[in-house]
Amino acid sequence: MRTLVDLLLSLPAVLWAVSFHEVCHGWASWKLGDPTAKMRGRLSLNPLEHFDLWGTLALLVFRFGWAKPVPIDPRYYKNPRRDIVLVSLAGPAGNFLTALVVGRILRWSAVYLLSGAFGGVPLLEVLQYFVIINLGFGLFNLLPIPPLDGSKVFLPLFPRAWQRWIWQYERYGFFVLIALVYTGATAYILGYPLTLLYRLVISPWW
Repeated sequence: MRTLVDLLLSLPAVLWAVSFHEVCHGWASWKLGDPTAKMRGRLSLNPLEHFDLWGTLALLVFRFGWAKPVPIDPRYYKNPRRDIVLVSLAGPAGNFLTALVVGRILRWSAVYLLSGAFGGVPLLEVLQYFVIINLGFGLFNLLPIPPLDGSKVFLPLFPRAWQRWIWQYERYGFFVLIALVYTGATAYILGYPLTLLYRLVISPWW
């Protein structure tokens, strides 16, 4: 019963994390001259526009997951190599910004919520899920595995031979992600940075 309650309490955070992440990609691409996402209706916070079944389920259950990628067309960019990196970073940046803002709200309101004010403990748990899930979603998407954002951000830093080898197996990236999530490897890889960032955003020292 508690697991069902936890899933319901975390659902708003999951829907926001997925939607805002993809909207940030589309918005950044639009600002850099590419109208593709806007023309296809992907600058919307409607979760159905960005829904990926397996990625959303993974995010809901394991706190790590992915969404349906926003379409972009680098031919519109003035500096494609730089702008692809900026657009790729925009999604995780949106998640980290959400975690930061909600983390401060959580920090300032925790005493009142624990006393039963403003919705009490359930609202406190919803805010905690917003922080944890957005941090997890942002970190997961920075992994340098195609088609995640990190592949477009970090792979250009690798030797060209490595890049060619990785992109050669891009079509298998989805299966790699499934394996990482469902074996718990992502929790092992990202658990420490997630804990560190969570403590930072709810820190009483700022």
